[in-house]
Amino acid sequence: MDQARRDSLQSLIRRLSLEDLDSPTLLLEVERAMTHTSSGRTDHNERLEFLGDAVLRLAATLYLDRHHPDLTVGDSSSLRAQLVSDRWLAELGERIDIETCLLLGAKALGDAAARATIRADATEALIGALYRASGSLEPILGWLTPHWHRTSVDVLAAPHRFNGKTTLQEWSQGQGLGLPEYSTEERSQSHGDPQRFRSTVRVASQVLAEGHGRSRKEAEQNAAIAAAQTLVGNDVPH
Repeated sequence: MDQARRDSLQSLIRRLSLEDLDSPTLLLEVERAMTHTSSGRTDHNERLEFLGDAVLRLAATLYLDRHHPDLTVGDSSSLRAQLVSDRWLAELGERIDIETCLLLGAKALGDAAARATIRADATEALIGALYRASGSLEPILGWLTPHWHRTSVDVLAAPHRFNGKTTLQEWSQGQGLGLPEYSTEERSQSHGDPQRFRSTVRVASQVLAEGHGRSRKEAEQNAAIAAAQTLVGNDVPH
């Protein structure tokens, strides 16, 4: 690792406020986390991303247990889904300017549609790297808690903006209209394309809204959020 690369990674670590994390392997693990599979290197971030996925969910669960102990299990599960979502990870990656440290191959560099997905995956890998270097959830909680606080405030203040499927289902059943129905189609083959899938949501055969996303699940969630937002103030629970 040359000095320029070392300086770049150390700058990233400082942006996480983890200068006091005493681990001789930290820099090497962060280097691995910032190495995308497209780079052609054999020592890339795929396994750290896998580890980070599990660590993130456990850390988010501990955060909720410590800071929101009065939430029901159902509400905790809904909030946690937002705290570990790909969208949230991509936004966090942008906030810490993670792309300045990423080693990408030519194909990934040229795929603008996949940028958010790459940021999310790299942020997840970074979480895995911190856990592997420290053997503890505490540095991760220390880094993520202020970010989770902001997201939690937003979600709890306006759950219909985030938990669209749950909100819409509760509304439709409360009105005696049955369950919402989603019709989803794939519109492109480009991985990471935010318009790849389009979903239309209907209640009682009436089209309420449509949404797009990188996956079927994301497109359906976005359609539900759009529908819930149009119904706020018209008997939608929030």
